[in-house]
Amino acid sequence: MQLQDLSTPAALIERDRMTRNIERMQQRMNQFDVAFRPHVKTTKCIEIARAQIAAGAQGITVSTLKEVEQFFAAGITDILYAVGMVAPKLKQAAALINKGCNLKIIADNADSAKAIVAFSQANQTPFEVWIEIDTDGHRSGVDPESDELLTIGRLLQHGNVTLGGVMTHAGSSYGLHTPDALMALAEQERRLCVLAATRLRAAHLPCENVSVGSTPTALSAQTLAGVTEVRAGVYVLFDLVMANVGVCTPDDIALSVLTTVIGHQKEKGWAIVDAGWMAMSRDRGTQNQQHDYGYGQVCDSNGTLLNNYHMSGANQEHGIISNVNATCVEDISAQLPIGTQLRILPNHACATGAQFPSYHVVESTPSGSPEIGPTWSRFYGW
Repeated sequence: MQLQDLSTPAALIERDRMTRNIERMQQRMNQFDVAFRPHVKTTKCIEIARAQIAAGAQGITVSTLKEVEQFFAAGITDILYAVGMVAPKLKQAAALINKGCNLKIIADNADSAKAIVAFSQANQTPFEVWIEIDTDGHRSGVDPESDELLTIGRLLQHGNVTLGGVMTHAGSSYGLHTPDALMALAEQERRLCVLAATRLRAAHLPCENVSVGSTPTALSAQTLAGVTEVRAGVYVLFDLVMANVGVCTPDDIALSVLTTVIGHQKEKGWAIVDAGWMAMSRDRGTQNQQHDYGYGQVCDSNGTLLNNYHMSGANQEHGIISNVNATCVEDISAQLPIGTQLRILPNHACATGAQFPSYHVVESTPSGSPEIGPTWSRFYGW
């Protein structure tokens, strides 16, 4: 199958780029001699997770219990559910554990810890719980220097509940864009998570695992002393936000959306395509970064960057392609005639991937003309 055989819009994954991204991250973790547990929420795809494990990953990280169900059914058993646990979800988690899934759950407050212990005692279900640590004030987690950390740790020592370790995510790294700032945050993430583990151990509480990670910090850390594993997710495909952060280039981005020019507004210098925000998502993650890509960077059908163009606007099923120079009104119909196929690189790979039920794999050929290989399914739900 060739690209022109696909109905648009369609999600494409460049296999060579994806493989290179996987190998780059895994080799880096191997050099640090730490385990790597990729976050598979970006792709939610069995075939891609298997490629990550084949490269050396040890277990996976997920963001929904539906992901746990799907990946466990595919034979992957070592899974960290990296969203704070609440009581209504414990029954679903327990069912997976009782089937043999080596599921780890997390908590960052005493109320969650108490709910987990109470459910465990009432249902005789064993839970391994990791405490989420706040190392950058970004979102969730307990202060590594607080008394609450030890309170949670002690609560998780009752019945069939085991304190398995600590974990953190330096999500504020997405707002950085210099190597020095990224290295500093990576060290802060490592130091504070290790501090939490040290305090738990000093209080005679177990803390076997020390898990850190985001794509920018994983690729910027200069030392991982005291860390047992690293997690990262978007690295497998990359996106324009990561390009702005500085941990990849647009040529590393493995995900794109194939779209077709369906019309023009010549007086405005617009080409209209059949990929709107239902295909690209509404994520405008580059809007406040150093380079605003609109709704995505335009490439030709072979994936070559067309740096003069971006997707400047989007409606539900229509996208607007225009010159990045807003004052430049050209006869875009001559440059991008009706029927022209384009690829759009996404701002946020997780959000764009979530718009599609499957990925079409693009295979490189000796001739340089891309061919369509297998179709990989992607799943949804919680």
